[in-house]
This record gives sequence, C-alpha cells and structure tokens, in this order.
Amino acid sequence: MTRVWVFLLIVTVAVGLGVPWGVECRAAAPADDASVAVAEDAEADADGGDEGAVKRKMSIRQILKSGGWLMYVLSGMSVLTVALVIYFLVVLSEGQIAPRPLRRELVEKIRAGDLDDARRICEYHSCPLSGVALAALDYRRHVTEADAAMVRDVIEGEGGRQAESIIGQTQYLLDVAVIAPMVGLLGTVFGMLRAFSTVATDIASAKPVALAAGVSQALVTTAYGLIVGIPAMTFYAYFRRRASKLVSLLESASTDVLTAMLSRR
Repeated sequence: MTRVWVFLLIVTVAVGLGVPWGVECRAAAPADDASVAVAEDAEADADGGDEGAVKRKMSIRQILKSGGWLMYVLSGMSVLTVALVIYFLVVLSEGQIAPRPLRRELVEKIRAGDLDDARRICEYHSCPLSGVALAALDYRRHVTEADAAMVRDVIEGEGGRQAESIIGQTQYLLDVAVIAPMVGLLGTVFGMLRAFSTVATDIASAKPVALAAGVSQALVTTAYGLIVGIPAMTFYAYFRRRASKLVSLLESASTDVLTAMLSRR
C-alpha cells in the first residue's frame, strides 16, 4: 500500500516535470496560421544574393495541435515513463529488497530460536526478504515437525513469487517502449490519409498548405513516438539488469534464512 502512494506521488511530480514551460523549437509552420510569429532574415549571399531562409517559431502547444489528438496520448505515455523511472530508482535497490541489517538480524534470531521476534521483525520491515522469511516462519509455526524439503520448497516458492514481482514490474517500461512508436505510426497513417484525402477530393483545389498540414502530422507523431519509445527501452534494459542482480541478492539472503532454519531442527 505504501508503494502505491509513493508511485502516485511520483506521478504527480512527473506531471509537473513533463509540463513544457516556455519551450520553443524551430519548425515549418503552416502559412495560414496567424498566431505563428515569423522572423525573416534577409541575408545576401556572397555569390548570388539569395534571400535567407525564413525562420518560424512554433510553440509546444502548436506542435501538439499539429500532431493531432494522438500527441496527447504520447504525452501521457512520456509522463508515465518519467514516473516509472523515478519509481524504479527508489524501489529497485538493496535497501528495499534485502537490507543487510534485516538479513543479519533475521539469521541471528532464527538461530537463537526466537521465531516470534523474527516474525515481528519481518512484519515491521516490509520487503521481499521479509515475505520469504514470513512464509517459512508460518510453515514452522503450523507444523510440529518441520520437514527440511518442505521448508526449502516453501522458501523457493515464495522467493520465486517475489522475484517475479521484482522483475515483472519493469515490463511496464517495455510496454511503453513498444506501444509509443506504434501510436506514432498510427498518427503517421492518419496524417498521410489527411494529406492525400485533399488531393483525392479535388486535385484542382488542393492547396499546398493542406498537404503540408497532413505531412506535418505524420512526421511529428512519428518523431514523438520514437522520442518516447527509445528512452523507455533504454531504461527498461538498465532496470531489467538491475532487477536481475537484486533477485540474485534475494536468493542469497533466502539461502541464509533456510540454512538458519534447518540448523534449528
């Protein structure tokens, strides 16, 4: 439950970080958009005296508008990516999976036979290692004679469930990395349909501005989908390796708990 509140807080922070404040970029704006500021630089070329390129500034809001409603979907996915990255940086750490002080204290309590104290420690420090230890302690609590093979099976079963939870949560970044470019490609299709539909309707009255608007939507959504998807895939690869190392650490700690419990048989 605590992790849910932490994630909601991170999402709120990510939304604040994801809001573009005063960001501008240079792009080709439609000629009939009166809100676009045009700055013409007339620079004489040394050879032919050609005019300088016309520079147009387009705000983030105008870029989102030119890309259509799919841009808002991609923006939401980008905010989700930032939130997941911050969340994994906090959650995927040794102190959150198998803290060394908890590991040492559990082993000492179990070897000393203080199983009730060990349970209280696990309930106080909620983490995957505590979940594995609690499963084994509950088994020892409900049986008069603990079987070594059964204790091992209980620890391995709960350890596998905890490992799946640790590695499985990183799949959300992979989902974003796969879906975002596909959403961008869908925007590309919509943009090209928009561009060519003007020609198909009446080729004589088709305006270059209408064609440019459709092509602009196609290019903007494609680029934005890749901008969201590539970092998400990069962070997924990093956190997947990080989660695998933490699972190995959890296995080592679970082995210590198992050894301590078997030594008390």
